[in-house]
Amino acid sequence: MKVGLSIDARYAAHVAPAKADRPPGVAGHPEHPGRLTAIEEELSARGLHARTVAIPARLATRAELELVHTPTYLDELRSTIATQHSGWFDPDTYFAEGSYDAAVLAAGATVDCVMAVVEGRVDRAFSLVRPPGHHALADGAMGFCLLNNVAVAAACARAAGQRVAIFDWDVHHGNGTEAIFYEDGDVLYVSMHEWPQFPGTGARIDVGRGAGMGATLNVPVPSGTTSQEYLDQFRAVVLPALFQFAPDLILVSAGFDAHRDDPLGGLVLDDDTYRTLTLELLAIQPKLALVLEGGYSLPALARSVALVIETLLESERTTLVTPRRSGRPASPHP
Repeated sequence: MKVGLSIDARYAAHVAPAKADRPPGVAGHPEHPGRLTAIEEELSARGLHARTVAIPARLATRAELELVHTPTYLDELRSTIATQHSGWFDPDTYFAEGSYDAAVLAAGATVDCVMAVVEGRVDRAFSLVRPPGHHALADGAMGFCLLNNVAVAAACARAAGQRVAIFDWDVHHGNGTEAIFYEDGDVLYVSMHEWPQFPGTGARIDVGRGAGMGATLNVPVPSGTTSQEYLDQFRAVVLPALFQFAPDLILVSAGFDAHRDDPLGGLVLDDDTYRTLTLELLAIQPKLALVLEGGYSLPALARSVALVIETLLESERTTLVTPRRSGRPASPHP
């Protein structure tokens, strides 16, 4: 398998401002440059860079960003960072002098990973970026997120004629991604997330609106959900919806904060759950592209990401099932 991998040292410019009681950087905020450092060290220890195809990160174009974000928000985001240099959009979401370029770089890297899969240059891809994106709205930053990386990439793939499904396995509901595609029947958004949890969205009754009715599927699960319970729900609800939708490409908002060791989540998934999810998604559609979202236990994050990449490399090309496209959005009830 050809697996594309994008990671870049320039994301380290996105760093939390100093507060009176702590220095900047790793201390004090769970989303920090050390997350990618831990992943890099694990990938190097396992020799995974040599087994993957490097996809260089590049800045997303304004046209790509405007597929999902409003021009006014993009202007305000850039202006705020340029004039204030560091600060907070909300109590969770910070910015630094280098945050705008880091966010635009993350979006561009994710687009290129996805398009490498679409164009057949690689079989699968993983975009290891920060800041994360799935909480970012069309017109606002939120929940550690400045730009919605997976949504920008999905919109680019759709513009290239692809039928796209997004599966979000982060412990938090991707409210930004859902909102962006809520009235769009050509992009299926599926989320499994802890409930209740930040940001308080993602109820089962939220299934889309207008032309997007039925193309949003939320599977909230309670705190304490085990790997087996999670996989049972995934197989009973998520896989049938993906099968029915019959996407040309599956994108994964790959947060690893549902891991049992994560300090921000209440689910108790183990490392191997992420391997199983990856294998079973590949069985639906071998064209798979992942983008990093959350994950705040550095050892668990690094191990789980490496295991997913090994799974992408080692799994067979063939699908286990062949979906028949219905021409209709997926039903929220398999």
